[in-house]
Amino acid sequence: MRGKKAPKRKIQPDFKYSSIIIAKFINHIMRRGKKSTAERIVYGALDTIKEKIKKDPLDVFDQAIKNVSPVVEVKARRIGGANYQIPVEVKGERRTTLAMRWIIKAAKEKKGKPMQEKLAQELTDAANQQGAAIKKKEDVHRMAEANRAFAHFA
Repeated sequence: MRGKKAPKRKIQPDFKYSSIIIAKFINHIMRRGKKSTAERIVYGALDTIKEKIKKDPLDVFDQAIKNVSPVVEVKARRIGGANYQIPVEVKGERRTTLAMRWIIKAAKEKKGKPMQEKLAQELTDAANQQGAAIKKKEDVHRMAEANRAFAHFA
């Protein structure tokens, strides 16, 4: 590896909820630098949550992220010519990043509605322990559990 490691950037909290995690989520949704479009999608989804289930959208969002965050994942490791899937504990920052990634991917895979509606639906499903993002987390946990025998290679 050449050169220095890139410094960690400080992310400014978003202007509406003054939350850093919402700002990160907006940055994850953003494509081609179109931040205003990403903000419109996220804020629209949070407003939809507020209207439909009459709860604080920040609480629903935090609960969804917490529910989707994985505890363990598998990493491929080559040992003696064979590849093993080794279960590894997920650290804090990666945990929330994976949760955001899975929620966004699950929302994008739904068809027939605008993105903010799909995102609102996926966030409420995740907060209620349902939906495609929760299924992805359970699949990852199941995979780690199945490969627990290789944990000593970690």
